[in-house]
Amino acid sequence: MNDSDAYKEPSIISESIFKDKGSKHFGYVYSVKSEQDIQERLAELKKLHYASRHICYAYSLGITNVKSKSTDDGEPHNSAGPPILGQINSFELHNTLVAVVRYFGGTKLGVGGLINAYKTAAKEAILANTIITKYRFKTFQLDFPYDLMSDIMRFSKRDGITIVAQDFRESCKLTLQIREKYMIEYQDFLSKLHLLTTKEIKS
Repeated sequence: MNDSDAYKEPSIISESIFKDKGSKHFGYVYSVKSEQDIQERLAELKKLHYASRHICYAYSLGITNVKSKSTDDGEPHNSAGPPILGQINSFELHNTLVAVVRYFGGTKLGVGGLINAYKTAAKEAILANTIITKYRFKTFQLDFPYDLMSDIMRFSKRDGITIVAQDFRESCKLTLQIREKYMIEYQDFLSKLHLLTTKEIKS
């Protein structure tokens, strides 16, 4: 991905099914924002697939300080969770939960067969999704005098900048959401106007 502030996420819930020697592997992909989201999705799957013995999953949570985890849920060590996480990483996905539910078909697949099954079910579920590109933003509140209004409003219309809120009642205040890619331009612009009364708003 060329833009340093860009990242990818799934936009919908998607599913897949992979069959091998009678065993069925149902893959699911979710967009998640927190560990609570993850637990709620897994609880839904456990209700839906109450007869299954294995619900293996992996997730990647966050954009910059990424937290990831995988679990084999009773399958042989590293035969399920890591292959699923490998697909999340291969597609460079963030804020993503991929779960694979297995129903045993009577014939053992072996570790190699399990790795392939979980990897394939995860991959096909991801391919069934619509992956979107998003961008990292920072949000600032900008206070400025009236005589700078035209310059600042003109700058605020550039690509990668969004006016989140504005208040011109007692003084001029703008809340701007700026792509990280354009932060240097923003700082240079403020410097040229000798305008330093800006503060970052943490999300």
